[in-house]
Amino acid sequence: MLLISCPNCGPRDETEFHYGGQAHVAYPESPNDLTDREWAEYLFYRENTKGTFAERWVHSTGCRQWFNMLRDTVSYEIHSIYGMGQPRPDIKSTGQSSEPTQPGEFTQAGEFGQAGEPGLAPGAASPTATTPISSEGV
Repeated sequence: MLLISCPNCGPRDETEFHYGGQAHVAYPESPNDLTDREWAEYLFYRENTKGTFAERWVHSTGCRQWFNMLRDTVSYEIHSIYGMGQPRPDIKSTGQSSEPTQPGEFTQAGEFGQAGEPGLAPGAASPTATTPISSEGV
């Protein structure tokens, strides 16, 4: 569960917020002049970034105010929270690899597994031949 720090209300549980899509997508200056293709691209085409991504969020059960957040889509780490209309802050690279992983493979240490030990919780021992996987020994 994420703890999101609302700029108006302070830290709150993520269940109080709703995701609003990619931040900094400008409304077209003359929407009536756009072709159907251009309008569709404005409405539906968004980046799908692996790593730091600028998002819009609303504190739906609190102050009901919108704000922007820079969040890492791999580790869920929140880098910055800033107001609507403010420019995106410059965040230094965290050294995360942008190489894609194989389906089911975890490469980030932490909640979702450790590098070299896909799918194991942090600190969990690797199953060995002498350690049964389940009570049935399977």
